[in-house]
Amino acid sequence: MPELRKDPISERWVVIATERGKRPTDFSSVPVSEESKGSKGCPFDEGNEAKTPPEIAAWREADTSPNTPGWDVRVVNNLFPALVNQGEVNRTGMGVYDMMSGIGAHEVIIETPQHDLCIPDMPDEQVEKILWAYKQRILEISKDQRFRYVLVFKNYGKTAGASLAHPHSQLIATPITPRYVKLELSNSRAYFLEKERCIFCDIIRQELGSGERIVYENEYFVAFTPFASRFPFEVWLLPRRHEHGFEIMPDQERILLARCLKDILKRLKIALNDPPFNYVLHTCPNQVARAGKPAYWGTIQYDFHWHIEIIPRLTKMAGFEWGSGLYINPTSPEQAAKFLREVKV
Repeated sequence: MPELRKDPISERWVVIATERGKRPTDFSSVPVSEESKGSKGCPFDEGNEAKTPPEIAAWREADTSPNTPGWDVRVVNNLFPALVNQGEVNRTGMGVYDMMSGIGAHEVIIETPQHDLCIPDMPDEQVEKILWAYKQRILEISKDQRFRYVLVFKNYGKTAGASLAHPHSQLIATPITPRYVKLELSNSRAYFLEKERCIFCDIIRQELGSGERIVYENEYFVAFTPFASRFPFEVWLLPRRHEHGFEIMPDQERILLARCLKDILKRLKIALNDPPFNYVLHTCPNQVARAGKPAYWGTIQYDFHWHIEIIPRLTKMAGFEWGSGLYINPTSPEQAAKFLREVKV
């Protein structure tokens, strides 16, 4: 019988359509790796540095000059940015409508010089370098008081929104806190004010206690399918100890995060035939005090917990989902976790 489940963080309801009971083999899709064949002329390939905007940051083992070959990870501005970095926010209104300038940052993290080497197949150290780039850019952009939030995300495959096949992530900084992130932040704060505990920490303890939705764990990180998963085989990855910001994670823990992220993506690739997916990094917002709201996120170091949400793109939203805001998931998170745990990595 179907179930309605409520996510305690977002207070979002989800329909778990257990009678459909879809297994990994029930989701048919062309492997994303088939899309990456033929890299000739790709602007992200090593040797084509002149085809991108100048690099903002890079990991280079050797003493090589910027915008030349010899890099392991490279960060550049997006050639077609959603938001631009010049100007002021200029908040205005027109009757009941609020507006502001499209100020922000939009960057691309090129994850490897190799056109067809994706995270599941990379050495752990290469994945760690990608995570290093995330941290460095979040720290740098957060110095700009115009920006309230920095979102790092990855689109893998055309269905997931990737316009280029070369492995890359993106970063967008906005002058507002996005609605979904703000909902997580507000509900986390309300939970802490009532119970003096982090809701994410409580969820981690409960998931580790039951084990039925756990997919992977190591000394510092845990990955599980959320109780109210919106999508089949959705996986969340969190630090086991309380940590409100990704960018404050100790450097020595980054290699274990790299192993965890790589392991989960490898399991999804094997179980679901290399599916398209998105992942998003939810970290704390810019904590610079706002005029009139000096303590807006005053308890965030206690109540929020950074995490990565990994979402395979196996189903499509239709009329009911768009009209109701409810998601229908044909695979229970318990079943999904069991399948992923049994994958031989």
